[in-house]
Amino acid sequence: MRVAVLAGGRSSEHEVSLRSGASVARGLEQAGHEVVTVTIERCGEWRAGGEPVTLVPGGGLLGVDAAFPALHGPFGEDGSVQGLLEHLDVPYVGSDVLASATCMDKLTLKRLCAVAGIPQVDFAAVDPHRPWRQECEALGLPLWVKPSRLGSSVGITRVERRGDLDEAVELALRHDPRVIVEASAPGLEVECSVLGNEAPRASTPGQILTDAEWYDYEAKYEKGGMQLLVPASLPRQQLDRVRGLAAEVFTLAGCSGLARCDFFVEPGGAVLVNEINTMPGFTETSVYAKLFEADGMPYPQICNELVELARERHRRARSYEF
Repeated sequence: MRVAVLAGGRSSEHEVSLRSGASVARGLEQAGHEVVTVTIERCGEWRAGGEPVTLVPGGGLLGVDAAFPALHGPFGEDGSVQGLLEHLDVPYVGSDVLASATCMDKLTLKRLCAVAGIPQVDFAAVDPHRPWRQECEALGLPLWVKPSRLGSSVGITRVERRGDLDEAVELALRHDPRVIVEASAPGLEVECSVLGNEAPRASTPGQILTDAEWYDYEAKYEKGGMQLLVPASLPRQQLDRVRGLAAEVFTLAGCSGLARCDFFVEPGGAVLVNEINTMPGFTETSVYAKLFEADGMPYPQICNELVELARERHRRARSYEF
């Protein structure tokens, strides 16, 4: 098939997205597909082969059979590009508009999980229209202050003292008017990849090992910044619990195609959901593909199956009358 790989984008994760897109393009080519690379510039302009791309609602995209939006963060992973691809009537890899937007906003996802009784890290919202400090301080120390709708650890601060909370919130507000404050969860950082549509399957969970104080941007994307232990050093019962919760959150949020679900496994054995990413990194150091590769699925096969899942979902969506 002829597949458009979208990379770049307007968010602070532009460079990471370019690296993800290059890896995806190689994987698709190795799987036998023809790849058209579409670079979305920081200004929002779409370009292919150095030329601007004309976008016509219902008119497809460069004659491709599917699109793989290897985009991270706002204006790419939040449902906006997904909505555009819906207007263009192009099958695309990953979750639809609603699921992408839901999972991009940590506050919305955590509130959804709370209603469903999913075990997760305690949290509070910073709401400038009502007192928020007391609720946040009740979470204890240390605290994690985060922009609600960014990824790759951008704008995140670990707060060790209550007096540093305001500064951390101000930093997060530079990136997003929605800010979440989370309790610190002791224990292992574990991640699990999910693949599928209505019947998702979860990978063997992997454990994040890093010498950094926490799993920050550099640890995620610099070579040698972290090590991935597969399977995670957990008893079989906890490994199964992680996999079950990953698939449950994937389905609860309405995800499709792919996602990576992140967890904390506490010393007492409790498994807590941290977040789910609908378009996890696909760089040479990224976890998503490595976990399925450990289960015997090569990178090109992963890329190929994601395109097939995208076309399957598109065919099903076309069967409905709007």
